[in-house]
Amino acid sequence: MDETLASLLSDAGLTPRGEPQPLGGGDIAEVFRLAADQGEVVVKRDDPERLAGEADGLRALSEARSGLVVPEVLAEGDGWLVMEALQTGGPCRGEASLGEGLRRLHAVTGDAHGWPRDNACGCTPQPNAPLPDGRAFQRDRRLLPLVDACQARGLMDARLRARIEAIAHGLEAWLPDAPATLVHGDLWSGNVLFTPRGPALIDPAVYRHYPEVDLAMLALFGSPGEAFFEAYWNGRAPADWPRRETLFQLYPLLNHLLLFGGGYRGAVERVVSRLEAA
Repeated sequence: MDETLASLLSDAGLTPRGEPQPLGGGDIAEVFRLAADQGEVVVKRDDPERLAGEADGLRALSEARSGLVVPEVLAEGDGWLVMEALQTGGPCRGEASLGEGLRRLHAVTGDAHGWPRDNACGCTPQPNAPLPDGRAFQRDRRLLPLVDACQARGLMDARLRARIEAIAHGLEAWLPDAPATLVHGDLWSGNVLFTPRGPALIDPAVYRHYPEVDLAMLALFGSPGEAFFEAYWNGRAPADWPRRETLFQLYPLLNHLLLFGGGYRGAVERVVSRLEAA
């Protein structure tokens, strides 16, 4: 076993049984399951800053007391993160409980849009320097940095860049400013687990922003059902939800274009066209 990991486990009071066993699904970090006398744990190995941001996000989600299950951080340092292993399957409370829990999570607000530290969405650096206005944050911390990155890699031409910039600079014309709510930040279906204890959230990229950030990504990469939205909206869905959904899907699609290449350009262009037509 790696000496650094062994030392972290020892400091956390964990006695391993055998070697870490690789788990599937670790597209960015190396992910392992490890048996210990105190119970099974999940171990990640990755860039230290990314793991520090993930640990910070897990703690923030846990402190929100939303009723959603969040794995406990047990140890971290030197490119390792050790956390509670969650059991999946068995009786679960389903999508309605996920919607209720996410509504409670989004009730946690702060003074500004952003977060005290930068983190990462996947392996893309995510700048979080706070701004008081959510429109400015979406423009200057989310859309425009990814436009720059995509164009620098030859994934976006000048015309598409100009169209996205026009959308970004036109947000104040239709999107009202709103309280900065705590969001998971990378809420696709793979980061939601259904456990015997209820729905669980993993792999966060937290910050404070519009709550539709989480809803739009879950709809883009997960298709939550009617029970989820009924529980989340509680009969009070905003009239402009379709337009907000489209806007907040632009950032994750740009991130996928950056990470996975030109196969996502068509999806980006379709979203841009819908926003232009709104």
